[in-house]
Amino acid sequence: METTHLGKSSALPASPSEATLNYVPNPRPGDLYLVRFAAPEFTSLCPVTGQPDFAHIVIDYAPGETIVESKSLKLFLGAFRNHCGFHEDVTVGIGKRLFDEMKPRWLRIGGYWYPRGGMPIDVFWQSAAPPQDLWLPDQGVQPYRGRG
Repeated sequence: METTHLGKSSALPASPSEATLNYVPNPRPGDLYLVRFAAPEFTSLCPVTGQPDFAHIVIDYAPGETIVESKSLKLFLGAFRNHCGFHEDVTVGIGKRLFDEMKPRWLRIGGYWYPRGGMPIDVFWQSAAPPQDLWLPDQGVQPYRGRG
């Protein structure tokens, strides 16, 4: 198992494209199960104004032969804080990179973006229909309610 960050001091990558995601062997390769990562304080930058955008990101996946190493995922997500991108591109881009590199049986991502300009934007992507018999809990993020 070769990892770049695990057990080592690691600086935050300058950009998502420079971030290295590490994958390790799935400890339960024959089992169908769900892994969830939540990043409730995710940030990126608006590509037009350069102002910060905030989101609660939830990533669910059913592992194939590998799983993503969590420290490398944390650093990858942190690299977006200086990255300019529309909510749709950022959310779908994270999901597709994980899916393309890790090759899970199934993956979905929910980007629950906080409003800027008065309108929240929620973005969802999944690789395909979920495998039969995979337990899919609700992502647990409430719709934005403002002050109410």
